This record gives sequence, C-alpha cells and structure tokens, in this order.
Amino acid sequence: MLRFAVTLSDSDRLNVAALATELDRLGGRRSGEDPLHFFRRTSSRLCAAIGGQQQDAEAILDCFCKQIDQPRLRLAFAAAVGLACPKPARSKPRPKRSPGLFKGLPARPASL
Repeated sequence: MLRFAVTLSDSDRLNVAALATELDRLGGRRSGEDPLHFFRRTSSRLCAAIGGQQQDAEAILDCFCKQIDQPRLRLAFAAAVGLACPKPARSKPRPKRSPGLFKGLPARPASL
C-alpha cells in the first residue's frame, strides 16, 4: 500500500489487489458462504482514496493512518499520502543522572 501511495502506478495498484486477493483466499470459506472480501474491499477503497477518486478520501486515509501501530510506518504513510500528522511524542522523558552516580569510582587517567 505504501509503495502505491508513493508511485501511484497501475502496476503497484495491481500488486496491492493481488496481495489482497491472496489474503482473502487464505481466510477460506465460512460455512458455505462466499469467501471474505475484507482485504480486497479495503485495499480498493484505500487505493481509490489515495488516487483522489473518492469524495471523503482524506477522512478514509486519516482513519487508516490512525490504525497503523508502528509510529515510523504511520509517519511514512501520512507523508506519502499528504496527510498532516502530528509529531510523535517522546515516550518518556529521560531521567537526569544522579550526581552521586560515579561516586567512589577511580578517576580516569588523563589522555595523552
């Protein structure tokens, strides 16, 4: 999906569709019903939104972007599709070193 978002080429769109079809096929059949089409439906909707072919494209892309768990991948996708994404917050502020941390250790020898 990210590659298509960057290139917008038809061959990358076809690759997305092929992978989605394969993922749906791996899902198998549920008690005699048609196979699930979740990945094909979602992928085609995202490709159309990336290509600007849907009215609510920005909302679709924003919703998809928020579902990406990995911060670096989320930022890369947001940049590729032109979404304004807030900078990720630092996870935890680094604790300050204790002034007595190295107390009692021998001093380093002076370098030449």
